[in-house]
Amino acid sequence: MDETEFWELVDDAREDAEGDPEEQADLLVERLLRLDPEAVLDFARHFESRYHRAYRWDLWGAAWVLLDGASDDAFDSFRCWLIGQGREVFEGALHDPDELADLLDDDFDEEFDGDGEDLGYAADEAYEQLTGTVAPDVQLPTAPAEPEGAPLDFENEALLAERYPRLWERFRE
Repeated sequence: MDETEFWELVDDAREDAEGDPEEQADLLVERLLRLDPEAVLDFARHFESRYHRAYRWDLWGAAWVLLDGASDDAFDSFRCWLIGQGREVFEGALHDPDELADLLDDDFDEEFDGDGEDLGYAADEAYEQLTGTVAPDVQLPTAPAEPEGAPLDFENEALLAERYPRLWERFRE
């Protein structure tokens, strides 16, 4: 599975789920079950590599503004959700996290959106259903111990408003 096929699976499932992350995860599992186990592991590699790429302080700050706070676990779920938003949103957010103010739909709801934990398990679930065994390690480098970049003081609202002016205006004011 190449990168284009990965993003097509993610996008098709999101569109059919009408943005519901839990439904998107269920649809993704269904679609992965149509593939062979090695293709499912390829999907898992693509997903995990993007999950690790998004482990950044600046993106965590954006999640903090969007979700009105984001614990370690909430940021993990946010990164899964961000991948589930598709290539344009994901890459745009990595390029400039404040771009999320323009990339996200008008109906973003912090109570409902931003949590894609189930998406992170879709490949494992499909692989187990296909083979009857737990998915092996996908052989990627281990995740960094700390997020990339300079830490941010999430409690400093003035700093967050300055660092993420468009997100702050749209989601916090």
